[in-house]
Amino acid sequence: MKLEYKILWLDDQIKDFIEDEIIQEIEEFLSKKGFKPEIITTSKSDDFFEKLDNSYDLILTDYHLNDMNGDDVIKRIRSQDYSVMTEILFYTAKADLKDTEKISRVSFLETNTLLGDHRDEVLRATLNLVDLTIKKFQTIVAMRGMIMHETSSLDVEMENVLQLLLSKSPTPDEIISTIKEKYKRSNDEFNKNIDNLEDIDTIIRIIGASHRWRAIVRNLTDDEIKSIMVNYEKEIIMIRNNFAHAVLEEDETGRTFFRHKADGIDFNEAFCIKIREDILKHKQNLDSLISRLQ
Repeated sequence: MKLEYKILWLDDQIKDFIEDEIIQEIEEFLSKKGFKPEIITTSKSDDFFEKLDNSYDLILTDYHLNDMNGDDVIKRIRSQDYSVMTEILFYTAKADLKDTEKISRVSFLETNTLLGDHRDEVLRATLNLVDLTIKKFQTIVAMRGMIMHETSSLDVEMENVLQLLLSKSPTPDEIISTIKEKYKRSNDEFNKNIDNLEDIDTIIRIIGASHRWRAIVRNLTDDEIKSIMVNYEKEIIMIRNNFAHAVLEEDETGRTFFRHKADGIDFNEAFCIKIREDILKHKQNLDSLISRLQ
């Protein structure tokens, strides 16, 4: 799982879930958890299997389909042809599910109704299962891996933004000169090397995330994007560095979590939601910057 939470949903009456705003509620729930929701819906099994791969975090499917038996859908998902082990919610409005305990990582829901309550019960079961998959993801070790991956991707985006700023600037040499001076002041060990470098790609790469951030902020106009970028070091760079040096601890309830001892930061569930929200915010902000500069 990354910052994008992907759901693949098969139901030949999927339009009813769309019209009842069930899908919208799931998207809002995921957004509040700090994820970017992507819900792919289909009413045809052929279309479903064309879209099926291991990129999804959750699969939803009805048992009673017009063009394929529900049992066959799940068997095919788990077959060697696809080998997808994603969590599945398998639901029906009729009490006729059989041999449900024999299929791994599949949750079964019998609503025993064909009325409107059926869709509400599917919604509740879906939200519960989403919570479960997020909790599995937040066994914290995985959370640290996600943060390292996503912030490294942002580092690359920052390099791209700085390259574009330089390409658009009427005085790129002055910017490079300032970058060098700022870099020398805080990195004495590289002083003897930085003056000999003229290749812009190399300079941008070796100055580090904090110096790239400062160079970008210095060369942005005073607008909304700049005001957000001012917080980039605190919300992205410092958090990534603290997480990298945090240690795994366990409290009296058995909850495992990472704690940065020097700063006393507890990377608990609420804080991890904020981290995901901040990463998404800065991803979108950098995308807007790049679009504006291209």
